[in-house]
Amino acid sequence: MLPGLQQATVIPHTEHGISSDHISDAALEVLKGLRRAGHAAYVVGGCVRDLLLGLHPKDFDVATDAHPEQVRRIFRRSRIIGRRFRIVHVRFGREIIEVTTFRGHHEQENRFRQAPTREQSRQLDSAHSHSGMTLIDNVYGNIDEDAGRRDFTVNALYFTTDGNQLLDFHNGLEDLRQRRLRIIGDARERYREDPVRMLRAVRFAAKLGFSMDGATEQYLRELGQLIESASSARLFDELMKLLCGGHASETFRLLRHYGLDQTLFCYRYPEADAAAAPADKLVNLALGNSDHRIAKGLRVTPAFLLAALLWPRLQQYLGQLDGTPNLMQMHDCAEKVVVEQSRQTTIPRRISNVSKEIWELQIRLERKDRRSVNFCFEHQRFRAGYDFLLLREQSGEDCGGMGEWWTTFQDFDEGQRIHMLEQFSARPKRRRRRRR
Repeated sequence: MLPGLQQATVIPHTEHGISSDHISDAALEVLKGLRRAGHAAYVVGGCVRDLLLGLHPKDFDVATDAHPEQVRRIFRRSRIIGRRFRIVHVRFGREIIEVTTFRGHHEQENRFRQAPTREQSRQLDSAHSHSGMTLIDNVYGNIDEDAGRRDFTVNALYFTTDGNQLLDFHNGLEDLRQRRLRIIGDARERYREDPVRMLRAVRFAAKLGFSMDGATEQYLRELGQLIESASSARLFDELMKLLCGGHASETFRLLRHYGLDQTLFCYRYPEADAAAAPADKLVNLALGNSDHRIAKGLRVTPAFLLAALLWPRLQQYLGQLDGTPNLMQMHDCAEKVVVEQSRQTTIPRRISNVSKEIWELQIRLERKDRRSVNFCFEHQRFRAGYDFLLLREQSGEDCGGMGEWWTTFQDFDEGQRIHMLEQFSARPKRRRRRRR
């Protein structure tokens, strides 16, 4: 028998209803390949949870007793990634199956004030910060230890195609039926090991509509500041999952409720209410619209969401200027906001540059002259800028009625557009003063 397997509660197919027909062909090939090589292999994690809830998993993860190097040798189209925890990505066409080795328990012996170097990461199997956060986690164990190392009970369910059985080590199936999110082990210690688990708790609660049990919820406010110790790149990846998963409005509400938004953003968002400033209302409108688009099977643009989320902070900078800001001032303030936010979470330039373009278009979209109109209408970000202008008006900002003007302008043919432009009053040209 596989070591640690005796600790599992084995649930037959008749009680859970999952079969190999529900597993992707790529994941089944990975299971078969590992077993042919003499290794144990199970489908595990969020995909099993979603199947039990009647949802369609976006991807499938596999857990095995094979080490990363062994998995790499079995599958030609695979690569080992990660320093904190090494995993293997096995590619089948466009689908990637994530294969992890059973993790084991380890003592917190190696402690570092800063993240270990790449050379140290190669030499150590485990390392922790002085606060208890796991920096390197490459100690391997058996399946029972692996289940204990996972974050929540509903994510520690293992499925095997051998008899279509479900393995439950922490009463996760009962928590799933009770729609309850419960962390495995001591919540305080587990959050210190990996502060990002607090963001995952909020994300799963919002996505699944689950309630958190007492211990899982208790330390969210107390330990929330530990999230800032996670790498900014990892926090950005988690932020994208929070906002682009189809439940951004509820997720954002929970982040504010537990005070976790201040660990992710350079701006402290107030609770949404009728008295909220237009910029804060715009954030909620943008998140609600993104959820609606995802529910209809449409794509959302991370850069647009980021532009909305940072708009209140940008408005604070613009409000410190005298008079109406010009393009140069808008550009300078936008750069300040992006730099400030980058201290919280990494922002790839391909995203931040688009967000800044959307902001800078707002000044041109409000101008009533032929040159600005032609520039905006031919700009590759026009649609995003126009949608953002409409959000500003919906949130209560005074944009001079330009949202309605641009809506009409797009609906008209070329002749009617020319007529609309001719109605703009010609601006008198300024006389240039000659230098003596």
